Amino acid sequence: MNFELTEDQRAFAEMASGLFADFCGDEQLRAHDVSGAPFMDALWRQCVVAGLHTVIVPEAQGGLGQGMTELMAVLEQQGRALAQVPLWEPQLVLAALAQFAPGALALVAEEALAGQAPLALSLAALSQSRGASLRLAPAEGGWTLDGLAPAVPLGGQARHALLAAQAPGEMRLVLVDLARPGVQRADGLSQHHQGVADLAFDAFPVAASSVLPAAATAWVEQRAIACLAALQLGVTQEQMRRTVDYVSERQQFGRVIGSFQLVAGQMADGHIAMETLRTSLWQLVYRLDAPLGAAPQAWATRALANDTGHRTGHMAQHVHGGIGVDITYPVHRFLYWSRALGAALGGTEHQLARLGDWLADNDNLGWKYDADEDNAPDTREAGHHAPV
Repeated sequence: MNFELTEDQRAFAEMASGLFADFCGDEQLRAHDVSGAPFMDALWRQCVVAGLHTVIVPEAQGGLGQGMTELMAVLEQQGRALAQVPLWEPQLVLAALAQFAPGALALVAEEALAGQAPLALSLAALSQSRGASLRLAPAEGGWTLDGLAPAVPLGGQARHALLAAQAPGEMRLVLVDLARPGVQRADGLSQHHQGVADLAFDAFPVAASSVLPAAATAWVEQRAIACLAALQLGVTQEQMRRTVDYVSERQQFGRVIGSFQLVAGQMADGHIAMETLRTSLWQLVYRLDAPLGAAPQAWATRALANDTGHRTGHMAQHVHGGIGVDITYPVHRFLYWSRALGAALGGTEHQLARLGDWLADNDNLGWKYDADEDNAPDTREAGHHAPV
């Protein structure tokens, strides 16, 4: 069997790599860090011209009509470059609306496809340990939205946001027009220099057509996990490459430190973790594109991505020594990105708890590629799990 990417899929990666290389040198990233800008606007405009913001948007809705594998190839290059642009969230929102709420798609499609304003996406309510801080309640003619969506990426710049919220008995996604009266925003910047905003709602009215069916929640979450894992894979690849260069040149006791057994072992562990993540991610995007059920595969990939980012990030900082914690030296940015990516959908323990719940309910020995239970939605309230 041939497990390589196709020529067309590699072409997406090569186009993205060349584009990001023009805008994401170390000096350009340093300039963005101190600018206070929520994202790299000049690069974003070029991504829009190239169509990279619509890779998975169906052709009928004005996108490229490709799959998650093509998007993964692009996001891997984005992670390597640390390109601070909102590539995956807007097109995942558009793809979800096209699939589950075509009536609501018309509200956002023209502006989003033109790249005039990013579409925000927050799934934070799916992983909050004390239960979702954002809740939907049925109301006459629709719903009401109450609570807080914390640190929504580009929530201060977006006109519309797709937010996860706890509805009676299930998690739902709701499309919100942030320009309407009654939305409270508190803007800020993340540690890796992306604009974020807390969004607060108090009995905010939402039309029934703007609340997606329950099946959309797992659909979006699994693809969001793949996107975050692809970014983490790219971040780790470049972080490892730079660390190899460093330990191959830095000398102690008359020898390059890369020749020391402990350093070589740490680098080998990092490489194994990176390739393990790649294998899990490729299986996940294959199943998403097939399409096949992918619930346990997604949770496993998410846990691997979190662990890989944490382990390789701190290992790279450690072998760099004191220079690794000097923010004028570029390697620190990779750890910042790894931390931000790891916090986006809950930590490793949260993902393993969900995977453990699934295994407790589906205790078949062996691995089945056509298991019906792989498609089973997670209907438990956020933050609550059965004993593992």
